[in-house]
Amino acid sequence: MAVVTRPDAPAGRGRRLVASPVAERAEEAGIEVLKPVKPRDEDFLARLREIAPDCCPVVAYGALLPKAALDIPAKGWVNLHFSLLPAWRGAAPVQHAVLAGDEVTGASTFQIETGLDSGPVFGVLTEQVRPTDTSGDLLTRLAFAGSGLLVATMDGIEDGTLEAVPQPAEGITLAPKIEVEDAKVDWAAPALRVDRVIRGCAPAPGAWTVFRGERLKLMAAVLAAGHTEPALAPGELAVTKKAVYAGTGSHPVELVWVQPQGKKPMKAADWARGVRIEGGERLGD
Repeated sequence: MAVVTRPDAPAGRGRRLVASPVAERAEEAGIEVLKPVKPRDEDFLARLREIAPDCCPVVAYGALLPKAALDIPAKGWVNLHFSLLPAWRGAAPVQHAVLAGDEVTGASTFQIETGLDSGPVFGVLTEQVRPTDTSGDLLTRLAFAGSGLLVATMDGIEDGTLEAVPQPAEGITLAPKIEVEDAKVDWAAPALRVDRVIRGCAPAPGAWTVFRGERLKLMAAVLAAGHTEPALAPGELAVTKKAVYAGTGSHPVELVWVQPQGKKPMKAADWARGVRIEGGERLGD
């Protein structure tokens, strides 16, 4: 009946206003698009009452819905959330699953309440977290699988065969937004932690460190447990013909893709050749 999405936002070098991909797809399909600055805006709420939807599915909307909006559809709002609730309630469930080293995660559909991702659950699916998964990899798989779960949930609500079950009181964990400072790599941490930070923050906001006083984005790395010669201090760099290693609090990690400040992403080996790393140079402050 209608689609709700964020307002048009500045993009590109010209900073011209661009509609969200959701808005573009809806307009192509001839569906009305609502773009409230805030979902409590009275004009938006008034139009929503006129439309009188039975039920509203939600995916990654990014704003808290006020009770005035929640009360409008007869069967409420149903959110697709990318975790096995009550684990990882909040804005960044996939990133936190990778950062925590979870072996299994998933997606849940639940009835939105005024609390943070606290409503009763309609359905779940599980997904294995692979050892090399970035947050982007995992989110892509969950988005495709989760779309089917959301459709099945809406069908079950419509025909009355599906009933939401309250979340357990135990096992609640929170997944706040990952800020840029959270993505800074601590080279004194064990290699496993460094690897999780790089994978968990990819593609956004992107793990980073400092090299020669400038920020260096770390886009991909792999554990390098077999690299023992020479021993590397935390952040210390070692370069071979084909690889770049960085020391951690345990064994080194191999840097695979990096992005220097103001430049495009490149293979770490190409970057190292370009900057001519000297013996004993380190990453970090």
